[in-house]
Amino acid sequence: MKIIVFGLGNFGMALSLSLTETGNEVIAIDKQMDKINLVKDKISHAICMDSTNELAYEAVPLKDADKVIVAIGENEGAAIITTAIIKKLCNVKIISRALSPIHDTVLEAMGIHSIVHPEQDSADRLTKQINFKSTLENYQLDNNFTISEVKAKPEFFGKTLQELDSIDKYRLTLITIIREKEKKNLIGKKTIIKETIGRTSPNTLILEKDILVVYGNNKDIENYCMGEEEYDLRNKNI
Repeated sequence: MKIIVFGLGNFGMALSLSLTETGNEVIAIDKQMDKINLVKDKISHAICMDSTNELAYEAVPLKDADKVIVAIGENEGAAIITTAIIKKLCNVKIISRALSPIHDTVLEAMGIHSIVHPEQDSADRLTKQINFKSTLENYQLDNNFTISEVKAKPEFFGKTLQELDSIDKYRLTLITIIREKEKKNLIGKKTIIKETIGRTSPNTLILEKDILVVYGNNKDIENYCMGEEEYDLRNKNI
């Protein structure tokens, strides 16, 4: 994937290098030349520019990027302005770092739903979330095996686990299912929460919005996250 990272503080630097090491094309951007010099020979491209200047974006291939990460950590205002400019210029998926609760609120108001807090989420964990394109959360057990949350495929909807043969071809072990549930608060207002259904059985039915918690080899999880045609093509070539 082509990923653009804005901000080369400790978090942005670690993330840029980690994403590069896992096979991504990374373009890193920072306004300080000394930080650019630190990474320019270790990643695909490094650009020195002020990301709060909209005119400077003519040199940035935003529309060609798969994801843009705003990792700026020193200046909350600069982070918000940068996010707003990117949002204005293209429809690319934005992952933005939040520096405070009010920053969270502003990003949510801007329609940014992928918000990270480096104090809680390590660069390695975010790298795995990005590389596993369709997974929601991951817990890596070792270098080869991971527990992941993945969306149920449309072909599973309305079928019981006993009826499903197609899930077996992905060589994944289903641990449990996370399902949406309607709940009323004390004043009767309805809200949607997500809960695990606990232990599954052969009669467990897969519903449209179900999230499957699966265990398996990293490559098998990647295979599951592919489109059907891409999956069949890869396995024909093995």
